[in-house]
Amino acid sequence: MDTAGGDNWRRRTRSAQACPGARADESGVLRCLNVGNTEGDHDMEEDSGLFKQKPRAPRYNLLREVGRGTYGVVYEAVARRSGATVAVKKLRCDAPENVELALQEFWALTSLEKRHENVVQLEECVLQRNGMAQKMSHGNKRSKQYLRLVETSLKGERVLSPPEEPCYLWFVMEFCEGGDLNQFILSRRPDPQTNSSFMLQLTSAVAFLHENNIVHRDLKPDNILISEKSGSPVLKVADFGLSKVCAGLGNTSEGKEGEDKSKNVNLNKYWLSSACGSDFFMAPEVWEGHYTAKADIFALGIIIWAMLERITFIDAESKRELLGTYVRQGADIVPVGEALLENPKMVLNIPLKRRSCMSDKVRKLLQDMLAVNPQDRPDAFELQARMDHVMYAT
Repeated sequence: MDTAGGDNWRRRTRSAQACPGARADESGVLRCLNVGNTEGDHDMEEDSGLFKQKPRAPRYNLLREVGRGTYGVVYEAVARRSGATVAVKKLRCDAPENVELALQEFWALTSLEKRHENVVQLEECVLQRNGMAQKMSHGNKRSKQYLRLVETSLKGERVLSPPEEPCYLWFVMEFCEGGDLNQFILSRRPDPQTNSSFMLQLTSAVAFLHENNIVHRDLKPDNILISEKSGSPVLKVADFGLSKVCAGLGNTSEGKEGEDKSKNVNLNKYWLSSACGSDFFMAPEVWEGHYTAKADIFALGIIIWAMLERITFIDAESKRELLGTYVRQGADIVPVGEALLENPKMVLNIPLKRRSCMSDKVRKLLQDMLAVNPQDRPDAFELQARMDHVMYAT
């Protein structure tokens, strides 16, 4: 079953207005992360629910906070042995919804047997209680702590520890020094070559995720990071807290969530029911709570359209200028998906701006990606092939 619960899981960005054109250090939080034996639990044992651990030097030193969201904090850190810079995301597992977000990200990233240049790489995940830590491994039935996390998520109630015993999951990932797609695009002059490269990278990443039976469900510029280690910008799709791993859950046109009929999944026939995501990037069918992986294609269309024409809005809560396409209704701006749900016959004005360099082939591709009927949208593999053809043919 897709257990995420409706509107409670939607990441709201609706309080916004059209755009006309790190927190302070926490000395009590920025500290060394002590990680135990990465090969197993040989140096750990449970005693009345508490961890014991042999003393050892911390493996990571947290340097500074680089991001903060509703469910966690992200730090820049250094691995003591190699000196490599990494990103460390700290998620407090003090409520079932937080646990579910953390586990969904963990399951998605650990289900990937191969790496992809445009998907953020998880180095390891660590479970911490009372200052001690234990490496997480997928499906580790010997770890009572891991099983309690799963039970917390499934039951929707706290079973891991009382409030006075905080539990955290730490995700150690590759560090992306270029910020997110919003920051990168809006801090630079328009560059058609970069735009073309980003479109190819994005479609490649989504095709890879769908090939591996992962529906992201929250694609947006905030969740697309930039690495510049190679000298040219490389996109990294990140933040899999709302993702759905669909492997082994059915492969028929009538397939419903929870059916265990086949290990091979046709994501475009696998129906999800939780209305989750961020308003400005949600497909019409997501608003109704009945959708497939084609919702990721719609979100990608919104991202690419906004990136090419630099369409932005101001988020009312963060006051940040964000990339995102919308429909004007009087003085209000309305997410494209919501507007199409209300008026399925509405024709999207692509390109939106009069002085646009958008080619006819890209315009047609965007129209198909943003089709109100998901059956009229290309799937991730068709999209990748068409994007390659469009980019390399021009």
